[in-house]
Amino acid sequence: MIVMNKKRIYLCLAHMSGNEMKYIQEAFDTNWVVPLGPNVNGFEADLKAFAGENKEVVALSAGTAAVHLALLACGVGPGDEVLVQTFTFCASSHPVTYLGATPVFVDSEPDTWNMDPQLLETAIKDRMEKTGRKPKAIVPVYLYGMPAKIDEIMAVAAKYDIPVIEDAAEGLGSRYDGRVCGTFGQYGVLSFNGNKMITTSGGGALICPDEAAKQKIMFYATQARESYPYYQHEEIGYNYRMSNICAGIGRGQMTVLNEHIAHHQHIAQLYKELLADVQGVTLHENPSSRYDSNYWLNTILLDENLKVKGEERAYATTIQGAVGGAAGVTHASKTLHTDCEPNRNVEAMRMALDEAGIESRPLWKPMHKQPVYRNNPCYVNGVSEALFKRGLCLPSGPCVTDEDVHYIIEQMKKAIL
Repeated sequence: MIVMNKKRIYLCLAHMSGNEMKYIQEAFDTNWVVPLGPNVNGFEADLKAFAGENKEVVALSAGTAAVHLALLACGVGPGDEVLVQTFTFCASSHPVTYLGATPVFVDSEPDTWNMDPQLLETAIKDRMEKTGRKPKAIVPVYLYGMPAKIDEIMAVAAKYDIPVIEDAAEGLGSRYDGRVCGTFGQYGVLSFNGNKMITTSGGGALICPDEAAKQKIMFYATQARESYPYYQHEEIGYNYRMSNICAGIGRGQMTVLNEHIAHHQHIAQLYKELLADVQGVTLHENPSSRYDSNYWLNTILLDENLKVKGEERAYATTIQGAVGGAAGVTHASKTLHTDCEPNRNVEAMRMALDEAGIESRPLWKPMHKQPVYRNNPCYVNGVSEALFKRGLCLPSGPCVTDEDVHYIIEQMKKAIL
């Protein structure tokens, strides 16, 4: 039975600083209601200062747009191949297909759950042998904010002279060896969707290596117009710039970014303490002191033998709508099962938490197991599939309180037989 007198606890709700309206009102008052302006410039400057490493930043309409433009800047085109982490959200790989190229999926290592550097090199060698060409780019992901083994990935990339595009959409504020994630590769992707570390309602940004690269990205993000007194186009461009209104939200959000990071990390520590005596449930943590995750979402693994109430009802009916805060329109599922799905105890736990007014969701389903990519080359070791079958994301956002975490763990314990 759903708890009616308890607020619903969501994975990661947007949290406003109170400063956003100042910038939004200023945009309205000065009639800067277009995809450029003082807020866009200011937001980019704020992000540049946060990233450091003498990087430049372009504010864009979405993190997906950032991936797309980074691939374009790396010369990806029809017939090319791009090595993409398989354990990720589809926005890491879909833009590869926009350019007529092929995503080639690489599995994860068990420490960070991110791209396996050794398997990456295996994939590079095999693709070169099979196609006679090097892959055009490498796209590792910072899954749920956890830094990848980026030093090892960068070493492999340098060995074969392949550019790296870091998908840090979930990793804003995460650090590896003290350095901000998204600043190691040629480009770094950020996302400001409504459930991320900070939000611009919808939006993203691309961290660029220098001013020349920034200008190139801005050119393609504003329809690739030539400098004539009329509209002249010699290349295909896109309408990908962030609006001055959304950037105003971003400027207000930047004033609480560090506060948000600290809160997510505090919630992670609280989960660690409260789960310490819960048998059969393992919290994913930083592998060592070199890793400093923002813990965008806290994730757990359930032992396969853990018994959870309601397992007999798991997958008994098709889901109506989307699970886990996903926006947009979903197709009605035609079957109860797919060839790769979370274990019954994971689905039973999700259902039990949902009935208690707690949002949770499975981990990302690996891209190489998605029907849309059924024919794509992939280099797998079983890690991502095993994690997907056992994993669950828990509420972690700035609106989640200590009391909420205590309640979540209490409900989890009640669900365990």
